[in-house]
This record gives sequence, structure tokens and C-alpha cells, in this order.
Amino acid sequence: QMQLVESGGALVQPGGSLRLSCVASTSFFSTDWMNWVRLAPGKGLECVASIDIGGDNTYYADSVKGRFTISRDNAKNTLSLQLNRLRSDDTAVYYCNDLRFNSWGQGTQVTVSS
Repeated sequence: QMQLVESGGALVQPGGSLRLSCVASTSFFSTDWMNWVRLAPGKGLECVASIDIGGDNTYYADSVKGRFTISRDNAKNTLSLQLNRLRSDDTAVYYCNDLRFNSWGQGTQVTVSS
């Protein structure tokens, strides 16, 4: 099992930026594929970004491609998501998730509104 704790969510204006972080409780993090998943009001779960163990390969949903960047620091057991050019439809609770244990954090709220 892996415990995950997200942070960095906030209220931001359209066009703004945020950086989300997720800290894992175990060094299994460095051997695990990681995801950022969001849940928007009235919608289903959407995997917006994924990253492989070494950080060399990434995947982005079409809805965020070119605006969001996923990264990881295996020495610090930390996963990050840089959100740029935010839009109102990016409003959601953002979760980090791992592939091996399918662990989930408590989520962090991102609200994009003027």
C-alpha cells in the first residue's frame, strides 16, 4: 500500500497557473507508474496525465495537452503537475494515483473562476 498526499490546489483566474504536488509515503514510488486524475462536477473521472518510472515517457489527455506538464522526483517521492493557461472547465478535484497499488490521495481542489 502507498499513501499519497496532494497539495497545491487553489482558486485561480482563467489563464492563470498552479503547481500541484503529491508526496508518496514509500520508496515504492520510484518503481511505480503514476497518474494525475481529476473529477469535475457532474462528470466522470478523467486521467489527465501519466508518467513512467523514470520520467522519460508521459501521456496527456487531449483536453490538457500543451497546457499541463507532469513530472516526478524519485529522490523525494514527489509527483508534480504544472497547470498553465487554466480554463473554467479545468475546475475539479485533482488526485494522484499509482498503478501498482491503485492508491489514491484525498485530492486537492482546483477552481478556475473570475
